[in-house]
Amino acid sequence: MQKGNIGVTTENIFPVIKKFLYSDHEIFLREMVSNAVDATQKLKTLAQTGDFKGEAGDLTVHVSLDEKNKTLTISDRGIGMTAEEIDKYINQIAFSGVTDFLDKYKDSANAIIGHFGLGFYSAFMVSKKVEIVTRSYQEGAKAVKWSCDGSPEFTLEEVEKADRGSDIILYIDDDCKEFLEKNKIQELLNKYCKFMAVPIAFGKKTEWKDGKQVDTDEDDIINNVEPLWTKAPSSLKDEDYQSFYRTLYPMQDEPLFWIHLNVDYPFNLTGILYFPRIKSNLELQRNKIQLYCNQVFVTDQVEGIVPEFLTLLHGVIDSPDIPLNVSRSYLQSDANVKKISTYITKKVADRLAAIFKEDRKQYEEKWDDLKLFINYGMLTQEDFYDRAKDFTLLKDVEGKYFTLEEYKTLIKGEQTDKDGNLIYLYANNKEEQYTYIEAAKQKGYSVLLFDGDLDTPVASNLFEQKLEKTRFTRVDSDIIDRLIVKDDAPKNELDQEQSDNLSEVFRSQMPAIEKTEFHVEVQALGESAQPVIITQSEYMRRMKDMSRFQSGMAFYGQMPDMYTIVLNCNHPLVKNVLNDTTANTSEALKPILSELKGLDARMAVINQEQSKKKYDELTQEEKDEKTNTQKAIDEQKDKKKQIIADYAKGNSIVHQLIDLALLQNGMLKGAALDKFLKRSIDLIK
Repeated sequence: MQKGNIGVTTENIFPVIKKFLYSDHEIFLREMVSNAVDATQKLKTLAQTGDFKGEAGDLTVHVSLDEKNKTLTISDRGIGMTAEEIDKYINQIAFSGVTDFLDKYKDSANAIIGHFGLGFYSAFMVSKKVEIVTRSYQEGAKAVKWSCDGSPEFTLEEVEKADRGSDIILYIDDDCKEFLEKNKIQELLNKYCKFMAVPIAFGKKTEWKDGKQVDTDEDDIINNVEPLWTKAPSSLKDEDYQSFYRTLYPMQDEPLFWIHLNVDYPFNLTGILYFPRIKSNLELQRNKIQLYCNQVFVTDQVEGIVPEFLTLLHGVIDSPDIPLNVSRSYLQSDANVKKISTYITKKVADRLAAIFKEDRKQYEEKWDDLKLFINYGMLTQEDFYDRAKDFTLLKDVEGKYFTLEEYKTLIKGEQTDKDGNLIYLYANNKEEQYTYIEAAKQKGYSVLLFDGDLDTPVASNLFEQKLEKTRFTRVDSDIIDRLIVKDDAPKNELDQEQSDNLSEVFRSQMPAIEKTEFHVEVQALGESAQPVIITQSEYMRRMKDMSRFQSGMAFYGQMPDMYTIVLNCNHPLVKNVLNDTTANTSEALKPILSELKGLDARMAVINQEQSKKKYDELTQEEKDEKTNTQKAIDEQKDKKKQIIADYAKGNSIVHQLIDLALLQNGMLKGAALDKFLKRSIDLIK
């Protein structure tokens, strides 16, 4: 028996592996099975080249549990090892210097294993002792057993082993007992090994017998050695792709379509990417692409390999040019990874463009599922807009689809304002904004439907920047004549006093709604327009919408919703309210208006006199005079407001007009809605 120390420059390699790699220690099984598959593949290669002339026989890799002895064994019939090869490949660890390792690699088992050649030694993350019983394929080779208990000391001795290949026996540590559970091993084999290129058996297939499941004599092969992405696209049918998708994602809806990737220069990459049916909720759709290296699962965290927006796709990417043991920092600087990212983006764009050109009807039918993905791509990937602009669609409220260029041509004549800006009108909800949409249609305008999560951000943050002299405006953000201004606005024929009084009548009766502010203004909109219209500032709405996606703008999300109540002074009902206000309040307001006139004149004189001095030169008496005069003005204005409010409180038409406008905007609820319904009945009587 040979005894010795493993060739490593530090004695605390095993505690480091144990302690610092514990968070993702499950990958040990991937490493063990991968090594067994590699050994088997090497034997196949030697057989093909004539360097191995024996009978290959069954090359299945076996994974087996022994709960009594607390062992997990991975067995193969590959090339095996001689004592010399064990000394070369196992006893000499490609590892030097533990100092920078602790800082740089402590959080990533993938990183340390990949950078330092520690694939086999990942076994010590879960084992208190590891044995290798192996016999080389070479004629006359002796079988040997290597054993190590997690210290730098090992033993190596000759043993009997009838067949070539290797058995790796892991004596599972007490704090890793879950790796002695059949279900846990089944789960890990399914995660990491289900597409490896050599059959892998774990346990036996079962059958139903005498009222219970019993083992048969047939091995349970857990993997598919020829997954779909390894086959030629010409040999596959739609059903094959759909069936494979169900294998990958059993609970998902059918995909829209897919791309089969196959390139061997300037890098090797195969795979299948599926376009899932996604309409909202970006976060739930991420991490659905599985990355493989020669059919060995690596990760489903592919942000470093594909652009961010492509993480919404589902499927598989397999490339030997991406290291099996990846780390984020390595990926970001790897030249091949960057080329792969560019290639995948181009292939996705080419596929979408081809579908659009070949079958536009089918493309339009799938647009509502596709647009979130494409919009996200245009917002986050700088060069994707240039590829996508020709197959990006706009949908109007009638359900018709247009390319950007087609829609521009459609609306150019009617929707260009007096300054030459092309105004794109849009609605987010056809039902809730019906009245505003109809008002636009009556003007001969087209209205787009932006009912997706990213429709409005794409329009305001991208299209407005890319398309010349273009503005997107929600159809309810102003009265229709001010959305697309063709001529100077019609003149309001009311004097200032009348406008102020009319505004105060409605302002005083606006309901108190949490986080909502109302501003009232009077406009001449014509007799046929609505008497009262509620609009919301386009700017503030955009800021609030953006606050949902950009954390730095969160304060906009906390601000109240700001609405404008536009009173149409040309409408007969509003005229009647103004006339009735004048008739019922003029006597009570006369002394107040007279007092205000005097106070305003007095304030004008004070301002004129004090404007000749700096504030520091004013006497306290002068300051007090101005303060007291302003206070008197405010008191009179408050009295005026109170008189108007007292009148308005009893005017059922004012309340009815306000409630109708609120109802139209989905803002009339609960007790207020009930009150409106009862008042409506009373007015009909």
